[in-house]
Amino acid sequence: MLPHELSPTENHSARAQANAIYEAIKGDLASRYKGQIVAIEVESGEHFVGKTVLEAATAARVKHPHKQFQFFRLGSSTVYVWR
Repeated sequence: MLPHELSPTENHSARAQANAIYEAIKGDLASRYKGQIVAIEVESGEHFVGKTVLEAATAARVKHPHKQFQFFRLGSSTVYVWR
């Protein structure tokens, strides 16, 4: 396992923490950024908004180059839609 890779248990815990952070911030962001992506770094609680996952991840990676992020789409229950 790579040093930055999370185990399944750690990933589940990180997702739960990210959900709590997202629920706390989504009201402030949804009206301005509906449909955009939020990347959340769980340990710091910081979030980064982008029009795409790549844009949000790139902004997040600048500040936290070795961390993992959880992604949410503002105003939607899913990040991606498979067609």
